[in-house]
Amino acid sequence: MESRTIISVTDLRKQYGNFEAVKGISFDVKEGEIFGLLGPNGAGKSTTLEIIETLRTKSGGKVVVDGHDLDKSPEAIKKIIGVQLQAAGYYPGLNLTELIELFAGLYNREVKPMDLLAKVNLQDKAKAKYKDLSGGQKQRFSIATTLINHPRIIFLDEPTTGLDPQARRNLWELIADIRKQGTTVIITTHYMDEAEFLCDRVAIIDSGRIIAVDSPAKLIDDLIATGFERKTAVKKANLEDVFIEMTGHELREG
Repeated sequence: MESRTIISVTDLRKQYGNFEAVKGISFDVKEGEIFGLLGPNGAGKSTTLEIIETLRTKSGGKVVVDGHDLDKSPEAIKKIIGVQLQAAGYYPGLNLTELIELFAGLYNREVKPMDLLAKVNLQDKAKAKYKDLSGGQKQRFSIATTLINHPRIIFLDEPTTGLDPQARRNLWELIADIRKQGTTVIITTHYMDEAEFLCDRVAIIDSGRIIAVDSPAKLIDDLIATGFERKTAVKKANLEDVFIEMTGHELREG
């Protein structure tokens, strides 16, 4: 049975003066899938996400999230989504346990900080301050905060940028596990191998317009059907696979 639509975006537009950043984008996200937004810098990915997240106003179009119309019920949408924060969103003087308790209070939720930290393999860092974490630890904690309000949907904006190979693969596993628990995941990334590994479907955005929506495998097959061939032979592994096999899969926390 086909999954129901949990996010519907229709003719979405965003104008900044004379510049139109988002030019009539339409797409649906199915419940329980990992959906990727791909595109060059400035293509409109982050703007689109921020509108759906209720963080930025739209200039036109319609957005419905789990049955809630963005124009009529933005507060209802906020209650069912989790949004990955960047570093600026955390008080530097608080440790991870205190930060979780702070956010839980904002959501009016009872949360067991150690249980949440265990989900992202950070229970041994409970008393550490956010600023003292490694890059991978910061990203895992950032994802943990999106789960505090038990969201139906989480939004991750380039979650693995700047991470080493072990931390990147570990985060892939974490995102896949979150989806297995029934949460819908919307992700932006510049790493095509990441999108191919994680995403059930992707939308490719360029210059404010969607130019393709499908599964990574279908988009690749469609390209091959046009007669496209890589200039060099495709091998069964890449250099990142070599690196991880030689240095190990375990995280290096420093």
